[in-house]
Amino acid sequence: MFHYLMLILLAPLLVLQGRYVRRVTPLLPEAAGGRDGTLGEGKRLRVLVVGDSAAAGVGVETQSQALSGCLTRELARQYRVDWLLVAQSGNKTEDLIQTLKLLDPCEFDAVLISLGVNDVLSPLRVSRWIEQQSILIKLLKTQFAVKHILLTRVPPMNQFPALPQPLRWCLGQRAKAFNTRLAMLSLGDDDCELVNIEQTLEREDMAADGFHPGGKIYQVWGESAANLIAQRADL
Repeated sequence: MFHYLMLILLAPLLVLQGRYVRRVTPLLPEAAGGRDGTLGEGKRLRVLVVGDSAAAGVGVETQSQALSGCLTRELARQYRVDWLLVAQSGNKTEDLIQTLKLLDPCEFDAVLISLGVNDVLSPLRVSRWIEQQSILIKLLKTQFAVKHILLTRVPPMNQFPALPQPLRWCLGQRAKAFNTRLAMLSLGDDDCELVNIEQTLEREDMAADGFHPGGKIYQVWGESAANLIAQRADL
């Protein structure tokens, strides 16, 4: 309740700060390179990576340094990995849902989702976001026959160097509210699992814009998700 009261009281200042951040923050490109492929040997594992600019690898130069590259490279140590990346900068949950609906039905063993930051930045209510997440999960199960869905927590936006105070604090509180509901959603579905990267966002580990992950964060994120996928794949 205190968080929402502060949002109302600070609304004019937050709007001005938001405009300032958009004006001065450098616009980084998505990582270059292929968005599908096969690597490794062994048991076949079909992996889908979907989401926003972080999933698209903004903050590093190539997809091999980005989330999909780190994830699939780690899995390829013991599996033959067939992978596909569907991501675009600016994607909110509803945007991704509409994009996935246009794809032909196929099957994946696991999907890693990166969403939430753009939803936090929008006026979307937390309850509506969870409804959209539920729609996305159902779509992944029906259209892509996914049995293991990894939901990545919204990053701690209160630690983003690009954001000034009090905007940084307010968005951090909003991100925490999103994560609380996301954790509850994950616990209620045996096919879902939460990727929780417990680390402080050091400035030197982030991209030049102070908003996106750098290579080290992508590596930790990819390895964490790969371990969760491997644990269930070996059951």
